[in-house]
Amino acid sequence: MKPRAAISWSGGKDCCLALMRAVEAYDIVAMVTMFGEDGSRSRSHGLRPAVIEAQASRLRVPSYIESCTWPTYTDRFIDLLAHVLPHDVTHVIFGDIMGDAHREWNERVCGHHALVPVMPLWGETTKFLAREFISRGGVAQFVTVRPPHLDATWLGRELDGNTLFELERLGVDSCGEFGEYHTVVTSCPAFSSPLHLHMGRQVESNGCFAVDFELA
Repeated sequence: MKPRAAISWSGGKDCCLALMRAVEAYDIVAMVTMFGEDGSRSRSHGLRPAVIEAQASRLRVPSYIESCTWPTYTDRFIDLLAHVLPHDVTHVIFGDIMGDAHREWNERVCGHHALVPVMPLWGETTKFLAREFISRGGVAQFVTVRPPHLDATWLGRELDGNTLFELERLGVDSCGEFGEYHTVVTSCPAFSSPLHLHMGRQVESNGCFAVDFELA
């Protein structure tokens, strides 16, 4: 039997690729996502709860969420992990690629519940990871972008080979590892069906452009 795992889920391509790799060795039985203090948007990607729930439904796993401020993020994440323990979870999958502080944080929060962090993408070349996401059948759209490299015209664009070529030409990391962009996954082989989204209003906040995706 495979070890049972939860996945730390942002809704974007990196956690999705981590899941697609991890299912070969782990039985992923739950999803955990952090939201802002008022619970209206996910912390990292600004997604509505309905979008995260729709992704969880297509992955056929229960979704657990916790609201927080940035100062309380760590404590609330530790609290959130407690909700997956009844699923006999022993591991937590993360989509982090680089940054020792991220790895240490993953180890610390998991350690509170004797869980083992798993980082399937860790230390790999972002250029190849972005292409692997696409080659495995992942589909994602840009949900946030950060100037000066990317402007609001990128919002809603699909991440594909042509897009990656253009990102690299602009000097943008292929996976947006320096905050240049975030995505929302609309399809992958693990989904029971594609997710159809409608682009709502666009906003500018904290130096980023973002689009409000709603279920179509």
